Amino acid sequence: MLRPQIPTNPKPTGHTTPPVVIQPTAVVPSTQTPPSVPVALASSRPTIQLTPGAVVTVAGMGLAAVLVIGAVLVSILLAVAVTAASVAVCALVIRSILAGDTRR
Repeated sequence: MLRPQIPTNPKPTGHTTPPVVIQPTAVVPSTQTPPSVPVALASSRPTIQLTPGAVVTVAGMGLAAVLVIGAVLVSILLAVAVTAASVAVCALVIRSILAGDTRR
């Protein structure tokens, strides 16, 4: 009932079609049109002009964002280090408890 059956490959019929040969075609250049003069389009968006005070504000906000993200990453790294140290201390305590049982 659950015996695997190996499929048989169909035998080739012997009638194969020859490969189609594609002939290259000649490239016919189109008529040359004179280059058009580019026209400056009016932008639909208003141009943003930053004052020196705005530049200082944007730079200050960027610096604040970098400092906050850095503080978060450092605190995550510190949490990982404290966790690793506590796991190492627990492993030493368990090892010493198990070693004490075998001596008795």
